[in-house]
Amino acid sequence: MDIWMNSVEDLIELIKTKKIKPNELQRYYLKRLYIIDEKVKAFIHLTTQKEHLRSEGFLTGIPFALKDNIMALGGQTTAASKILWNYRSTYDATVVEHLKNEGALLIGKTNMDEFSMGSTTEHSAFFPTKNPWDLERIPGGSSGGSAVAVATGMVPFALGSDTGGSIRLPASYCGVVGYKPSYSLISRYGLVAFASSMDQIGPITRSVRDAALITNVISRKCRYDVTKRNTQKDYLKNIEEPVNSFRVACIRETIDDDCDPLILKLFEEAVLQLQWMGIQTDYINLKQYRDAYPVYTIISSAEASSNLARYDGILYGLKVKPTVKTNPIQKTREVGFGPEVKRRILLGTFNLSHQRYEDYYRHALLLRGTLTQQFEAIFKSYDAIISPVSKKTPGKIGDKTDIKTMNQYDSNTVLANLAGLPAISVPMGFVGTTPVGLQFMASKFEDDKLLRLARAYEKTAGFHEDGSYPAPHIEGIEDV
Repeated sequence: MDIWMNSVEDLIELIKTKKIKPNELQRYYLKRLYIIDEKVKAFIHLTTQKEHLRSEGFLTGIPFALKDNIMALGGQTTAASKILWNYRSTYDATVVEHLKNEGALLIGKTNMDEFSMGSTTEHSAFFPTKNPWDLERIPGGSSGGSAVAVATGMVPFALGSDTGGSIRLPASYCGVVGYKPSYSLISRYGLVAFASSMDQIGPITRSVRDAALITNVISRKCRYDVTKRNTQKDYLKNIEEPVNSFRVACIRETIDDDCDPLILKLFEEAVLQLQWMGIQTDYINLKQYRDAYPVYTIISSAEASSNLARYDGILYGLKVKPTVKTNPIQKTREVGFGPEVKRRILLGTFNLSHQRYEDYYRHALLLRGTLTQQFEAIFKSYDAIISPVSKKTPGKIGDKTDIKTMNQYDSNTVLANLAGLPAISVPMGFVGTTPVGLQFMASKFEDDKLLRLARAYEKTAGFHEDGSYPAPHIEGIEDV
């Protein structure tokens, strides 16, 4: 097996037994990165100087990548936006500090939709990222660069952020594992904010066990984030325990007429697989499902309009000289923000206006509360909820993404963010040339149960015996 096909756990063992040295591992991954990234465009920039170990820990020498909205001391953090093109991080995000304290090595920052606003990684101010399974198609978004980096073996794991499915959707389309922890389980200190009540950092890996291992590190205490829940579990401890006593619900609305029939076929096969494992599966209705995507759109755009008000061209970032007819702030935002970001700021400002606050924003908050209560009622009877990650297969780069398309991409994933639930995408199979994922959701802070169920499915899903997934073959690139 090629080194890059190894799990993080396997790489730790190779270093521990001195079968490979940390600096050799770093050179190996950097070589792959320089060759492969020319084709897929996953990275915005690499670390400019050779990383030195801050300390030695159990991740000593393991390379990783960061979505470019997570701070890393001394390097650029652009959030894939022109308005932050020259901004350099003055501190490490808490998750980065924890990883570096265990000896992990940051080798680059990955591409994304600008300020995480999008589902395709086409809304980057720099370039679109390509799906490694089909270079004409999108990898999903907004953490598309991180998912592609892991799927192609340029890094053994990466971190992304998830506001409405931004980790799970690209993980699904790239054939890897994408895990969004419970809201407030992971510190958001050092994450460029999009919608603060839904943003969550999480890992993208090649296995569920690796997702649990990385979560053990990044979920540690943070002295800066007051919303962080100060609880510590070992998410690997019971991950291999049996799950045949579990009860799982499928929400019928997640597989309705908008769902691609080939995705539906794979999902039905996954349900049979879970039943074969001894898990009881039932189909249920979720009354508030149709409201979820509009509610997400209203709340996230409102929070975005507030969070992005800080980018004014005065303290940091892009500064544009005004013309006679414009002021500096107006001109800087006109040039610095892309069309998707401008659209969401305008929508959010409108929803928060005095005339529309009660009709839109406040009503959306009430519906969000009702949806959360419905999930709490479901989890009194069931251990988890399953659905396809998305109702739609990845579109081609350059295709028009209207509101219906966005709904198909995100309507199943926004549920977990609105209710603060943990959710994970695990490869389910292929539709044509590209993979699609199965989503598991669990009750808030039952992340250990979620990972245990996802791991059980992963082991029996018909891939390799060790639970790993097939790798994309990129035409024109020899094995490196």
